[in-house]
Amino acid sequence: MQFLDKNIRSLLLERLQSQVNKPKKIIEELSVHNGNAIADVVAIYKEAHCYEIKSDRDKVERAVKQSEFYDASFRKITLVTTMRHIEKASLIIPSYWGIMAAVSGKEKNFLKHIRPAKNNPLYNKQKALMMLWKKELLSMSKDLEFDAKQSRAKIAAAISSCLGKNQVNLELSKLLVSRKGTKYSLPSYK
Repeated sequence: MQFLDKNIRSLLLERLQSQVNKPKKIIEELSVHNGNAIADVVAIYKEAHCYEIKSDRDKVERAVKQSEFYDASFRKITLVTTMRHIEKASLIIPSYWGIMAAVSGKEKNFLKHIRPAKNNPLYNKQKALMMLWKKELLSMSKDLEFDAKQSRAKIAAAISSCLGKNQVNLELSKLLVSRKGTKYSLPSYK
């Protein structure tokens, strides 16, 4: 069977929604790094975990080019691909990225863990903040004094100079969970 993006995405969403530790929210197609990339699926737990999908029709090398943007924006990143790409992905994807593969089962297709995601050493809290809308940045910085006319980039820079990585990560995740107007999947709690 050839796995397309929609097949892999469906398996991933099903898996995320059936975990014991369910995400608070799952967002699809999240703009990151000030619009330089679109994260396929982001599961928000205590912090955001980015899942980049590469189907049988995609080139896994493209994930390496995109990694600059994901690395700056997320502490946890996982490539979700197919068995066709696993060997190459294991060699070229950063070692701190997790890897999962879509597998054809006898009765049902499933995702197989190849390696777990580790903390990303290239995470940049200022660039991560650029996935937030201006009103979200302003709400995050209510204890700091800002002119609301300042650019998102200036507000993000000021916030990142005042807060540590963990605090930025937690606040960013809270704001993404409460965000309205984004394509997202609500976890099913059956």
